[in-house]
Amino acid sequence: MKNYIIVILVLMLSAGTSVAQRVIKPKLIEVDWKGIIYKNEWSVDLRLHEEGGAIAYNSGTIKSYHKTNYYHLELGYTKDPREKTQTKISRLGRSGSFAFGKINSVINLRGGLGVKRYLSEKEKRKGLAVGYTYEIGPTVALLKPYYLDLIYVETIDERQVATVRSEKYSEANADKFLEEGSISDHSNFFRGFSELSARAGVQGKIGLHLDMGAYDKYVKAFETGVMFDLFTSKVPIMLETETAPHRRFFFKLYFNFQLGVRSN
Repeated sequence: MKNYIIVILVLMLSAGTSVAQRVIKPKLIEVDWKGIIYKNEWSVDLRLHEEGGAIAYNSGTIKSYHKTNYYHLELGYTKDPREKTQTKISRLGRSGSFAFGKINSVINLRGGLGVKRYLSEKEKRKGLAVGYTYEIGPTVALLKPYYLDLIYVETIDERQVATVRSEKYSEANADKFLEEGSISDHSNFFRGFSELSARAGVQGKIGLHLDMGAYDKYVKAFETGVMFDLFTSKVPIMLETETAPHRRFFFKLYFNFQLGVRSN
């Protein structure tokens, strides 16, 4: 009987030693950060395109990991490709700058509904998510007459007296407006805002979207693509010529930098 008890004690001690020597390794649990999803997103765009630039605000609803619907509001400006600013010393000895042949400055107001989709999944919380975005909506071009300070020389009491008048282009002053020697400078930028006219139309864009944090709290993205504005009537920026008529359709390449925040 004693022998049986001794055998049992030996077996119990052996089992205890084996358990004591066993190393228990904790199981690694991978956290799928993509499961942490936000519901809303707002961002600000800083956009440059071939004929100007813009700043915009976007408000989006995140529908899924790969799709976001958004509203877009934008303020920008458009220049004519022929528009060149030149600096000169006028006959009055003043230094001035102006765009020769320009008759209107164009301010753009754009609105739209857009969709952003991701084609690739970002690796956890690092890496780059690749996708595309497209947008369509209304656009308005506000035309502000471009004023120049023109030099007029008059004879008073047998003396020549030079005066400067701020004028916009018209058929009556066309010769003076297009004579570089008679131009002193461009007028104050705010001159002409009381004479704004508008052109309505439709705008749209499609682009490649590169997001450095597609599932993070902060929006940090780049975008490049093509955009267009189509108006119901022509938009005069520079004087019209046979080789360069006024346009209704504007098509350009753009580059966009986007910053924002996602939230619930």
